[in-house]
Amino acid sequence: MAGYLFEKKRWGCKRLSQKTKVEGKFGDVIIHLGDITFSGSDNEVVDFLEWFIELPYKYKIFIAGNHDDCLYQANIDGLPENCHYLCNSGISIENIFFYGIPMFMQDIIDASSDNFLNKIPSNTNVLITHQPPYNILDFADKNHYGDLTLLQKVLQIQPRYHLFGLIHAAYGTEIIDNTTYVNASILNEQYLLANKPIILEL
Repeated sequence: MAGYLFEKKRWGCKRLSQKTKVEGKFGDVIIHLGDITFSGSDNEVVDFLEWFIELPYKYKIFIAGNHDDCLYQANIDGLPENCHYLCNSGISIENIFFYGIPMFMQDIIDASSDNFLNKIPSNTNVLITHQPPYNILDFADKNHYGDLTLLQKVLQIQPRYHLFGLIHAAYGTEIIDNTTYVNASILNEQYLLANKPIILEL
């Protein structure tokens, strides 16, 4: 089952590659918004990395999601120079500052997640999280699953883009003030491929 779901995720990203190729070029940056595994195993991470680093994009960025427990407090060494794992950290690429925050349940349980959210730099152009901000593309099962601290921080710094996933039922984009919010969950609530990858102009 885990292998099947992982293949579906891979196919979705490959579809993004094919679409941009048809348009005349590959995208410059591909970003994976977390849940690179299904069961949180080391083998799934290795499988993902072997595939991800070979994608024909100039730059590749990924974060961990709530399924990726094996990456909690882990370092990933040996990545190519153009592939970046962001874990409460950022990278400047061609004068665009990307900042990524993973979603680990342990950080939520011990309340350290709020501390990480409050440290998002004010010069962030593209914010990458797994969890959505409260009340923005976060609704499912009659509940809002977004984070209020994250919402307050994003409204304060107003990045150009805030990219996230987590809530499979809330796929889409929304523009508020100077920020475009993107829930790019390509799988639906049954973990089946249902949505197209979202392409943005930076």
